[in-house]
Amino acid sequence: MGQDDNRWSPLGFAEEQAVFKGPTQNVRALSEGWVAAHMFCPACGAERLRALPNNSPVGDFVCDACAEEFELKAKKGALGKSIPDGAFGAMTARLAARNNPSLFAMSYDRDRTTVTDLIVVPRHFFTQDIIQARKPLSATARRAGWQGCKILIGQVPLTGRIPLITRGTHVSKGDVLDRWQATLFLRDASLNARGWLLAVMKAVEAVTDFGGKAEFDLDDVYVHEATLAALYPDNHNVRPKIRQQLQVLRDRGWLEFTARRGTYRRTHSA
Repeated sequence: MGQDDNRWSPLGFAEEQAVFKGPTQNVRALSEGWVAAHMFCPACGAERLRALPNNSPVGDFVCDACAEEFELKAKKGALGKSIPDGAFGAMTARLAARNNPSLFAMSYDRDRTTVTDLIVVPRHFFTQDIIQARKPLSATARRAGWQGCKILIGQVPLTGRIPLITRGTHVSKGDVLDRWQATLFLRDASLNARGWLLAVMKAVEAVTDFGGKAEFDLDDVYVHEATLAALYPDNHNVRPKIRQQLQVLRDRGWLEFTARRGTYRRTHSA
C-alpha cells in the first residue's frame, strides 16, 4: 500500500453508515466497518482483513493469507493505560492458545468522525501480568457474578505497541511490518519465559526510550533490579537472570553489542 493510497485515510467513520439501537453498538459497527474497509494485515501485509461472525469466541478479524486473528477495541479520546475487555476467565484461558488474537486498540473523535490513533499489540506480548480482573457483578445484576477484565495496555513494552495511526497520521506499512517481524521470536518462548523477556525489554526501554541513552551497559539495567525482583519474588538471582535475558535479546537481534566493550544498543526503537 503506497503512501498516497487514500484507502488508508484516518477519516473513515463517516463512510460507514449503519443504524443501531444504542451508541455503544453504533461505535462498534463504525470502528469494525472502518477496519474491514481500510486495514491491512500488520503481520504479513495482506491488503484486507476478513470480519469474523458476530460473537466469535476468539476475535473480530482474521487474515486469510497468514491466519493471524485480531480483536478490536475502540475508545473515545486517548487510549489511556487500560482497555476494558470481556470475561476474565475466557481471557485467561485463551492466553496460551495458538489462536489467541492480537489486539487493535483504536481511539476516535466522535464529533469529527475520525480515527485519531490506532495501535496493534501482537499476541506474543500478552501475558497474565497485563490482564486485570474486574469486580464481579453484584447479585442483583442481570448477569450476577459475571467478571470482566481489563487489558493493562500501559504495561506492554513500547516495542509491543506498534503504531498504525498517530494523531491522525498513518505510519508507513513497511515500518509496521518491520516492527512486527522484529519480535516474532517471543512466540518461541513459554508464557513464563516470555514474561521475563518482556520485563527486561521494559527495563531497557526505561534506559533508552525514556532515559535517552543510545548506548547502555549492565549497570544501567541493574537500576531496575528491585522492580524485577518484586515481579518475580521467587527468583533470588535477579542479576544473572537479567544478563541471561539480555543475551537472548541480543541473540535474537533486538539488541546488539557496540564497539565499546560491555555496552549495548537497541536495534529497533519504539
